[in-house]
Amino acid sequence: MELDTIAAISTPLGEGAIAIVRLSGDEAIDIADKLFKSPSNKRLTEVDSHTIHYGHMIDPTTGDVVEEVMVSLMKGPKTFTREDVVEINCHGGLVTVNRVLQLAVKNGARLAEPGEFTKRAFLNGRIDLSQAEAVMDLIRAKTDRAMNVALGQMEGRLSKLVQKLRQEILETLAHVEVNIDYPEYDDVEEMTHKMLVEKATYVQIEINKLLQTSGQGKILREGLSTVIVGRPNVGKSSLLNSLVHENKAIVTDIPGTTRDVIEEYVKVRGVPLRLVDTAGIRETEDIVERIGVERSRKVLKEADLILLVLNYHEELSHEDVQLFEAVKGMDIIVIVNKTDLEQRIDLQQVKDLASGRPVVTTSLLEEQGIDELEEAIGALFFQGNLQSNDLTYVSNSRHIALLTAAQTSINEALTGIEEGIPIDIVQIDLTRCWEQLGEIIGDSVHESLIDQLFSQF
Repeated sequence: MELDTIAAISTPLGEGAIAIVRLSGDEAIDIADKLFKSPSNKRLTEVDSHTIHYGHMIDPTTGDVVEEVMVSLMKGPKTFTREDVVEINCHGGLVTVNRVLQLAVKNGARLAEPGEFTKRAFLNGRIDLSQAEAVMDLIRAKTDRAMNVALGQMEGRLSKLVQKLRQEILETLAHVEVNIDYPEYDDVEEMTHKMLVEKATYVQIEINKLLQTSGQGKILREGLSTVIVGRPNVGKSSLLNSLVHENKAIVTDIPGTTRDVIEEYVKVRGVPLRLVDTAGIRETEDIVERIGVERSRKVLKEADLILLVLNYHEELSHEDVQLFEAVKGMDIIVIVNKTDLEQRIDLQQVKDLASGRPVVTTSLLEEQGIDELEEAIGALFFQGNLQSNDLTYVSNSRHIALLTAAQTSINEALTGIEEGIPIDIVQIDLTRCWEQLGEIIGDSVHESLIDQLFSQF
């Protein structure tokens, strides 16, 4: 498939030292050559691949100098897209980099669509679909662990495992075909039955292993939606500020100061938290505060983790007990704050209401108890198992859905074998599993899905 030449600004927009305009396609070098002038008058069409050259971008219609640049030239297929690629290194101003991009477009390039460079790497066989998705995961990674998971996927760790499982299924299907074509050989049938059970069980175990990592992988990729709840003035905003290590939320002694939902990303023991500080949940006549309380109730329902904050200096109120009821069945950590003041809360009653969930005491004013809280968060979701670098983590929702479907198909195949269902029927379930695994790496996927995935870049 012949693709046209695309161009885009490949660095974040804004002021900086350097900005890069990237071109990719059969005409990338010719287009850049029309615009580039070096002190030695050397043509870009004549230089070696993977070299960098100093010069100026010139508007060919006026002869005006547009920008002083360094141009990197890389000839396919030894590039990210497997096409000819030119990267024009400009000064990092909005005006200059846009002028260079406009020149490239006026002289034969087309503005790239979102994710189109990575899409071309996929279409040209440079990477598979799971590796392409890992590129975006790497860009969006908010912790070292999330970055390592994305790097592993970019390097093909998941792809290799999926391809191995598909090959096992393919060999099994080929053997089944022999049995269907030559049913008169009894030993072939017996051998086929034994092999079917053995191979299908192996695939089932490997898929189950991948799905066991999906909960942790998804958390690393997307972050835990963590909501801080409690009555007004128990220290919710102080907790947010302590975890973020900045004064993001206004802290006062006046109940109801936080009127709305405040969101912030924070890394706790390698775990990314999408931390949400809510308005104190209470009955109020204040219209603005009431809107904030309603938003708090809504985010509460969507949370992965609840940090329920209580006041060490006050007895448990009816509102506190109602909060425990509201978060029943959810993952919660109870934080009893203000231990620098006189104890008035019944800690045993708190533990009874927590029903075995972690209870941590803190004095956020004196910065005490934060380490214990961070340990509780890490232990609750990862139980110390995240340190292994050998595991292949599945973090993408699309991959998890396809693996779950493949798991169902392989389970149905095994059930069919055990119940003595004809082999050609079992073959249908095996083929379906093979196809579902293929969708993960893009071997069998609709073009509309590919467009949708890359449009999110």
